[in-house]
This record gives sequence, C-alpha cells and structure tokens, in this order.
Amino acid sequence: MRIAVIGAGAMGSIYAALMADAGNDVIAVDSWATHVAAINQHGLRVEGASGDRTVRLLATSDPAGVGAVDLVFVATKARDVAAAAESTRCMLGPDTAVLAIQNGLGSAERIAHVMARERILLGVIGGFGASMRGPGHAHHNGMEFLKLGEVDGGITSRLTRVARMWRDAGFKVEAVPDIQHLVWEKFICNVAFSGPCALTGRSIGEMLVDRDGWAISSGCAAEAYAVARAKRIAIQFDDPIAHVRAFGEKIPAARPSLLLDHLARRRSEIDAINGAVPPAAAEHGLGARINTIVSALVRCREHAGALS
Repeated sequence: MRIAVIGAGAMGSIYAALMADAGNDVIAVDSWATHVAAINQHGLRVEGASGDRTVRLLATSDPAGVGAVDLVFVATKARDVAAAAESTRCMLGPDTAVLAIQNGLGSAERIAHVMARERILLGVIGGFGASMRGPGHAHHNGMEFLKLGEVDGGITSRLTRVARMWRDAGFKVEAVPDIQHLVWEKFICNVAFSGPCALTGRSIGEMLVDRDGWAISSGCAAEAYAVARAKRIAIQFDDPIAHVRAFGEKIPAARPSLLLDHLARRRSEIDAINGAVPPAAAEHGLGARINTIVSALVRCREHAGALS
C-alpha cells in the first residue's frame, strides 16, 4: 500500500516505521521540521517492544506534495484532527480510506466535516506506552493490541485488507464489526489515567499504588462508564474499576500522553478525554464531578503556563 501517516509523533512514528519496514510505501507528514529532517537524513528509529530498528522512509512537512495514496492514517492529537483531515484533501483518490486513531472522543465527526463519512475507519490501540526519545527516534513500552472497524460498523473487504496490512507489519490486529464500544472501553481507560497523571506528574503504575491517586483515577473511570451505559454503548465488562486496573498493570511505567504534553510544554487534548465526560453526562442527566474538577485543573494549569 501507499500510505500517508499524518502526525508522526510517538505513535505515528511507530506506525510509520513498522509499516514501511513491512514493504509499504510510507510517507510521514509532520510539522516538526527537525524530526522530518532527521528521518530523511538518518531514517526513523523505533525501539522497544517491537525490537530496535531504523527504517528508511520519506518524511515531509508539506501535505500538498504527497499525492494520492491508498490509505491516509490520521495519527495526530485529537485537537489537531480537523486540520489534519483538511490537509488530506489532495491525497484522496476514488478509493482512498482514511483511518483515525486518537485518544478520546469525536475524531470521526471532525473528519466527516471534511470528507464523506463512508471513507472513515476507526482504530483503537492498547498497551503501547509510546514516547519520543528525540528527533527521528521513538520508543514504546508495549504492543498489546490494535482493533480496526468501519465507523458505522460491519466487516468489509476494505477493512479486511487494511487489517491484513497491519498484521503483516507485526501488529496484533483484529477487524471488528462494532468499533464504537471499543472506542468507549479505551476511552474509560484514558479518562482514568490521562488527566490525573498530568496533574500529579506520576506514571500509571504510581497512580495504581497510591491510595489518593487511585481514588481519583478510579472515580474518573466510574463516571465515564456510567455515561457509556446511559448511551447504551455495548460495553463488554461490568466492573470499570477492575478493567482500568488490569489495563494499567500491563504498562505501569507508561506516562499518558497528557503528562508527556505537559512535560514538553505543550497543550494537551484534555477536552477530548476527561473534559468530554461532563457534557456527555449532562445529556443523560448524570453528573461527572471528578472529571469536571480534573479537566478544569488541567486547563487552569495550561492557561497559567501559557503552553503552546
């Protein structure tokens, strides 16, 4: 496949490198000029659970020069999805699929403002714990799973083909008929650790073993779970606290992306994660007191620090 990866941050770099190493024609598109230059000069290095490799591929900061591709993969932060989707117009051929994998909620809706909803695939990942070690160098702690689905459900030949490409690149991938419940199951885990870790500066494992930290994380998860049930999302577990603990225990050293953003002096995607729970809860007459406080504190910290 000819693939454009829009947003070559930590996860985007892992995707791009492994897909290119499997023989696909991959173009990484990112605004970080130093990172782009390092990839073009020295290759893209990925180390961690998938091994240690340096892969040659093309990187650019100019989406207009990419041309038509078979698959556009939007791997940006949630806050950048709309702009990323807009930049892909020049890459769309008649049969180009657009795959979005973000933390939080709302990516499909943002992309659908730019192109036909029928093009959109969604993905849910778990257990990677990725971070950037420097320009042209990404690391990940785990490599648990990748689930892929059509945005409105069903198993199609296109979905099967895309899943096979990921599998050939070494990912543990499954094509699923209902991606939306998986989006919410992952969202509940994101809510548990993203905002709380960003506020405390702690890893996932450190939150699990601290009584007060775990009270905050588990409270955030319980509120998100209540919203999912109210929305009649087909969540596959009955105990959200046990679920997020099991999730966290697999990657205790990981630091969520919100914390990494703050450490890098960047604004986070809090509005798509903990900040998305209160308005969704209000639609169903529910409260979300803990997520309201956590998201407000994160935004307050970002305003005070004037993060970019």
